Amino acid sequence: MIDTHSHLFLEEFKDDLPEVMARAREAGVSHIFMPNIDSTSIEPLLRVCHAYAKYCFPMIGLHPTSVKEDYEDELRIMEQELATRKDEYVAIGEIGMDLYWDRTYLTEQQIVLKRQLDWALAYDLPVVIHSREAFSYIYMVLEAYRHTSLRGIFHSFTGTREEAEAILEFPHFLIGINGVVTFKKSALPEVLPYVPLERIVLETDSPYLTPVPFRGRRNESSFIKYTLMKVAEVYGRTPEEVSDITSETALKLFGMPQ
Repeated sequence: MIDTHSHLFLEEFKDDLPEVMARAREAGVSHIFMPNIDSTSIEPLLRVCHAYAKYCFPMIGLHPTSVKEDYEDELRIMEQELATRKDEYVAIGEIGMDLYWDRTYLTEQQIVLKRQLDWALAYDLPVVIHSREAFSYIYMVLEAYRHTSLRGIFHSFTGTREEAEAILEFPHFLIGINGVVTFKKSALPEVLPYVPLERIVLETDSPYLTPVPFRGRRNESSFIKYTLMKVAEVYGRTPEEVSDITSETALKLFGMPQ
């Protein structure tokens, strides 16, 4: 199994990260992809990825909730990091738009998203997109890239069938599914049958969005197996089939050996 989105470098894991990593490996997780948040998270992100270099792979990007008045300064730091460690970062992420908490910086979020999409094309890297209460805005931004080689993941997808079909219009984009699919009130089990399994990747978004039966606890990469089991149930496939297909899809996106 591959966890395409996990924040194991956060403070929530400072006391037991070796045990968390051991449980992930024991569960069968072979790769963990870690998105950056802003300038303050680069050092802890790289520290964890260097300590577990065979398993953990860093991305670089500015998260939309970190877009404030100083967004140009933050972008300069991200761009310098990308240029300096271009062979180390495997994606631009996580980027996108988030209008759930605040719409103050809506225009700035659009500017930052476009800038980072351009980096992805320039460096031939995938993007990992965060979308919360902002799908229509992100879709409009992506329209300008429809006929480019831009590729990536819509992380933590919880949208409608119509939104899923809109993502599928972009042939190089995938849909990231995490523990939300196991929630009692989740609509994902009704939406996913309209998405080819080959366009799905799995994630945890640790320490957030813990799947049933551990909802309410801190999430970790080993819990991805519960998301896998639910996705297998939805598609009427074996867990082994879903694991093989989603893992192959993820590795191909990130340009890594099968």
